Amino acid sequence: MAFDEQLANRIREQLRFFSEDFTEKKMFGGLCFLYKGKMTVGIVKDDLMVRVLSDVIATELAKDAVRPMDFTKRPMKEFVYVSQNGIKTEAELLHYIELGLAHAKSKL
Repeated sequence: MAFDEQLANRIREQLRFFSEDFTEKKMFGGLCFLYKGKMTVGIVKDDLMVRVLSDVIATELAKDAVRPMDFTKRPMKEFVYVSQNGIKTEAELLHYIELGLAHAKSKL
């Protein structure tokens, strides 16, 4: 399954501004970015996939461009998809990267 390489490059560019070290791994038929082995964000086809803490997920799901991650045909806990409309700007993309990083750090 292919993933949006341009979005991958945008994520890589944003990650340069973080002091944390991220790794890349092919997962879910796409590409994921991990912090200390914990998934933060990823790409499945053209969508951004984000791990989100349960206390903020409802706020994110209220946005038009965000929907539950239903990779297995049912919503996965603490995962959302963000369509291209939700990450048009670098600030929007950064927001989701920060959410994913917060989730990863909470699991360490």
